[in-house]
Amino acid sequence: MSEHNIFAGAFVDRTGHRREDPEWLATAIESPDARFVPVWGDKCLAAGEPFNATLLKRADVDAFLPQQETIFLGMFRQKPTFAIHIDRSEEAPFTGAGEFHDLRYLGSVVPADEANLIAHARALVLWHGLQKYCGVCGAQSRTESGGNTRICTNQECAIRTFPKVDPAIIVLVTRGDKCLLGRQTDWPEGRYSTIAGFVEPGESLEDAVRREVAEETNIEVAGVHYHSSQPWPFPSALMLGFTAIATSDDIQLNDDELEDAQWFSRKELRSGFPKLPYRLSIARRLVDDWLNETGH
Repeated sequence: MSEHNIFAGAFVDRTGHRREDPEWLATAIESPDARFVPVWGDKCLAAGEPFNATLLKRADVDAFLPQQETIFLGMFRQKPTFAIHIDRSEEAPFTGAGEFHDLRYLGSVVPADEANLIAHARALVLWHGLQKYCGVCGAQSRTESGGNTRICTNQECAIRTFPKVDPAIIVLVTRGDKCLLGRQTDWPEGRYSTIAGFVEPGESLEDAVRREVAEETNIEVAGVHYHSSQPWPFPSALMLGFTAIATSDDIQLNDDELEDAQWFSRKELRSGFPKLPYRLSIARRLVDDWLNETGH
């Protein structure tokens, strides 16, 4: 098993104590060592062959800082690193420094530490974009803690909000030499993937695995075991990977989540049909690890 999934890994020293030190943050953002991750709409900047994420210097972003909020991400390669958001309605900036691409593409082509960094930046930028106003009183909110929290500007309210993470389980269900995969109607033709769904309030992760599999396929499972996790900033999920053993094999589609679900053998998966999940995703890692188990 590899050390981490794409977008994961402790490559950024988040130095949480620095978020509460405004003097340190003010000095850091003016430092010639400071680096900035631009997020234009929901896209990230990269350049080169092969691609590398583009980290801008302080002088590169001078024109943007008075108008844009910055978010302290932490220390990356020993340098204070910030995210900066440019609204998509504006013309793409920094064109001389690279091109803006979707994170789903960049995640599999830039180095692992840079994939982790830009996923972190994108997730926080999109969260801020959805939290401009207080959800309690409707007043405007502002950033605090280096952009890692927001607080309502109405002093009688002053509600503090924190970045949102939506936990979702994703599970490879097996029975003997076969695994259970399903497909949604809007996926490319022939594409199948593992069963997944969001965790509900008051629910354990193991219970969420059992419920989602039963709801979508009518299959009951036992032997639920944790595999690994993956931050999935589209916009704010945390994918929690599991394996489970089916105790039945009669598939029935119980809701509208899936267009089809089938049992597939290792031989079938290696034959090229169905098309497997994209290599970027934890779904693909779950399948690959099962395919590559010793003795098969």
